[in-house]
Amino acid sequence: MERDKILNELLSSIGLHKMGSDIAHIEIHGNQVLGTHLVDGLLVESQSFDDGVNIQIRVKKDTKIKNPVRFCFGLIPENGVQKLNINTIIEENASASFIASCTFPNAKNIQHIMNATVTIEKGATLYYFERHIHGPEGGVTIVPVTKVIVKEDARYSTEFELIKGAAGVIELDYKSEVYKNAVVDMKARIFGRLKDKIHIKEAAHLKGENSVGVLTSHIALKDEANAIVENEIIADAAFARGHVDCKEIVQGKAIARAIPIVQVNDSRAHVTHEAAIGSVDSKQLETLLTRGLTEDQATDLIISGLLK
Repeated sequence: MERDKILNELLSSIGLHKMGSDIAHIEIHGNQVLGTHLVDGLLVESQSFDDGVNIQIRVKKDTKIKNPVRFCFGLIPENGVQKLNINTIIEENASASFIASCTFPNAKNIQHIMNATVTIEKGATLYYFERHIHGPEGGVTIVPVTKVIVKEDARYSTEFELIKGAAGVIELDYKSEVYKNAVVDMKARIFGRLKDKIHIKEAAHLKGENSVGVLTSHIALKDEANAIVENEIIADAAFARGHVDCKEIVQGKAIARAIPIVQVNDSRAHVTHEAAIGSVDSKQLETLLTRGLTEDQATDLIISGLLK
């Protein structure tokens, strides 16, 4: 009964309840796997330890998983530690999308630590969307460290989103190696408030001919929040292409810093970057004010657009 109660609270915190039999899903609370439902071609093995879980995920060769695989990671109590060690392999010519909800609705002193490796084999595709749900006061330290290998003709897209609740402390570190004709596309959207501390490090190493890397970070900050964004693309191969896009909106006493790094080691490669930090765009604000919105409403709308 206690297990069912925690599972229901975990799913309710992300607005999710029942799922159809054709949707694979895994729920993990702290170091306890509460539920697992798989579909053909998807293999998941887990092993619990003191304060976390080791997880092996494999999508078999040529498998096309129709519906997104749903993961729910979290802790319902106010205090605790969750460590996830995740090894994911998408085999040759397979494709899948994963949606991970990380939920800590009552957090006061929570640590969520994730160490992940992701291997996308030749011709395979993975789309990974990670959404965080935190309480209004933060109280969470998030440390996701991920290494991604994107092999020939493969594609990896990832999105990290936190736009509800206070972030707390986020130390996001993603590194990728991208090979011939492969694509990596990383996006982060975060709204920091109160005394949140956000540090994003994303890197794409374009090692193969015609490889592509795109790193996008859109951050909104208010109150006394602080954010540092470090995005790096290194292009080693002929006709590799990359772009870094960092936009940060700052309000109140918030502080933002952007460090775009681009390096080209082959004259036939091309990498660009764009960084913008400042207050809400005055022209957009004026347009919305003329349409009857208050300044607060207009500002919220502009920030919402940035984080979409």
